[in-house]
Amino acid sequence: MDKQLKDFNIHLQHIETLAPKINQGIQIILVINGELHVETNSRYYHLAAEDLLIINHNQLFQAAGSNDNRTLMITISDSFMSNYYEAYHNSRFDCFSREIDLGKESIIHALLKLIAETAIAHFRKNEGYKIEIQSHISEILLILIRRFRTESKSIQRVDSEDKQIQQIHSFMEENYDRPITLDDIADHFYLSPGYLSRYFKEKTGIGFKRFLMNIRMEHALKELLYTPYSISQIAINNGFPNTKSFTSLFKETYKMTPTEYRERHQVERKDKVTYYEQDVEFNIISFQNILGKLGIYMENTNKRFNSTETRMERVEIDINGPIIDDPIIYRPKHNLSIGELREILKDSVRTQILTAKKDLHLEYIAVRNLIHGTTIIPEVETDEIIATTSPYFDLDYALNFLRQNDLSLFVRVDYREITRDEDQFFTKLRDLIAHCLNLYGNSFVETWYFMFYEPYHTGVSPNELKRVYTTLYRNLKNIIPSINVGTFIPYSYQTEKLSKQHVWMLERDTKIDFFAYEANQNEIIDFEELGDNRFSLEKDYIKNKTLKIKSYLRKHKKDRPIHMVSWNVLSGNTRHTNGTFFRGALIMKSALDVARDVESMGFWINTHQHEKLGKNRKIRLEGMELYHYFSGKRPAFFAMHFLERLQGELIAVGEEFVLAKNERGYQLILMNPNNVNPYYSIEETLMNKLNKEININIAGMEPGEYQVRKRVFDKEHGALYTKWWELNSKYGMDEEVIDYIVNTNQPSLELFDETIGDEGTLSLYSYLTNNAIHFYDIRRTWN
Repeated sequence: MDKQLKDFNIHLQHIETLAPKINQGIQIILVINGELHVETNSRYYHLAAEDLLIINHNQLFQAAGSNDNRTLMITISDSFMSNYYEAYHNSRFDCFSREIDLGKESIIHALLKLIAETAIAHFRKNEGYKIEIQSHISEILLILIRRFRTESKSIQRVDSEDKQIQQIHSFMEENYDRPITLDDIADHFYLSPGYLSRYFKEKTGIGFKRFLMNIRMEHALKELLYTPYSISQIAINNGFPNTKSFTSLFKETYKMTPTEYRERHQVERKDKVTYYEQDVEFNIISFQNILGKLGIYMENTNKRFNSTETRMERVEIDINGPIIDDPIIYRPKHNLSIGELREILKDSVRTQILTAKKDLHLEYIAVRNLIHGTTIIPEVETDEIIATTSPYFDLDYALNFLRQNDLSLFVRVDYREITRDEDQFFTKLRDLIAHCLNLYGNSFVETWYFMFYEPYHTGVSPNELKRVYTTLYRNLKNIIPSINVGTFIPYSYQTEKLSKQHVWMLERDTKIDFFAYEANQNEIIDFEELGDNRFSLEKDYIKNKTLKIKSYLRKHKKDRPIHMVSWNVLSGNTRHTNGTFFRGALIMKSALDVARDVESMGFWINTHQHEKLGKNRKIRLEGMELYHYFSGKRPAFFAMHFLERLQGELIAVGEEFVLAKNERGYQLILMNPNNVNPYYSIEETLMNKLNKEININIAGMEPGEYQVRKRVFDKEHGALYTKWWELNSKYGMDEEVIDYIVNTNQPSLELFDETIGDEGTLSLYSYLTNNAIHFYDIRRTWN
């Protein structure tokens, strides 16, 4: 008789043969040397060295090994699993290391390391080794449950496309060993027993009770053949009310008693296995050699893995399915706000601009105070006939830089800047435009944008605002008719209209080339109110506001291009939460949401420039920064860079993924966007609950050889503040530390070679932490 299993059994063994048997508990098989052939009731496995296989509860299996075979087997008992995991009997773990989805390599590495640590602890038996083993086993089970669990299913018996009958059948398969009745199932599926009985007979051609008994009989038959259990124990194990009912149904089905059937058909159950322990039956040198091979798994820990509980999502994509309505990848122009134009005189700012130009396809540089700021040098009295100094010296240097790099100006002109000395302002404006035309020509200057700006809440009358804007418009258009002159539209998301001071923008005689707007959740959300319902309701705030503005303008016959000059995803209105809450996927999703509707998207160069402009460090962080101090790249930079890398045409789009096809192959972007209040979500344990697993199956791909490049952008790979915190010190940082942070702060890169067979299917696995982005570049290769 088999001995009662303990919680865990750990054996190093040479397997010649394992007779067919029904597995009890969870069996972890790791081949260390040689080969092992395993056959289950559903398929055949060939395992070589370093291969890992999980045999599930109640699964029929047998095995045969090579002469040099050395196999580690860890058995976790049914009783342990049932005590600590309620869903155990309805679960199976689909884990064969040779056939994992692309992207699960780090999880297999984690499992191998834990299995090796378990075995070494067992054989060395150091102080506290039992506690150590239990810790490792628990971690192994958490990984299996959270990364490899699938619903327990038997062979499909129901030849029906009816989803409800399939669900009922699955429920019966999962609960056949319990005393379930027709009433129980009717109650579970909110049906009447009478209706369920008729419905079941109509769909399956067999009565409910007989169908359930046939399921029980199939499972009981395996136990009869492959276990030493008594007839009464088999009946109880498989849900029969008593031994008599089981025997009667068995005789009716097989024309003999269970005992007679066992005697006639029972297979040989004798195993041919040699067990090794450190102190018996095994050469000590060979044993240490085996332990040394296990140690290799413990060293292979380069890839990080988190076994935290996550949400699971499965996505099926058929490339040959229906064509999506709008396959175009829209690319709004990018507009970078730097403060005053003279900031370009700084080497660091020029470097940041050129990096954004190269990686983000930057087109506009947004500036303030062009006329009354410090870019134009005050004139100095001189007795020179021809002045050797020019008030435009700094301005010319900056404009030359822009022209040489194919960049244009986006100028914000405030009402107060104009009306401080209106005559002087327009005189200086005309002189500046004339100077630029003489020096650079019309083709450069006509690409500029001038945006008139007055805040949401203003005491200025609508007639006065209209008069000043019209004067600005007329002065610019008289010199360059093709220049772009527009206005900031202070549209209220809550009231869905403009204030009475700004309605002049909608009047028919007001000429406006474009409208500009801001989209920032701070407008509608009080971050310090934990119970603020608007917080969860407005997760698509940026998209919704953009569409509302377009509809509002169209309604008033002002259908003009719109520019999103300032925007932000949920981050709060204080610097103290910035950085704690990683926002990469939120930024990318928001950009994708509005890409087809906006002419340009605005960014800040960095907080430092704007704080200096405002003369303090208490500005509200409402802009989307590309950089932080010392030119470190912020998440917005990498998120927008990923969008720039997306090429070709869209062939599949979901809430949290985008798949494109181009001449080199395919590109897939996966996102895990989550709107959470940063004031109440800084705890690491809370953030981990937002992590997500995605299994994607792409069908219809062209067979062949591919190189897959996977870039991971998350809090550990590309989040500047994470690096900043890791290397922080009360004694400060020098140039060496800062350079290291800036240079190492980027998304990770992994490379895989993948063969897609004639079935044209590629399976990918991604573990995305909160607001992570995974970018797959799936390139066809040619030999």
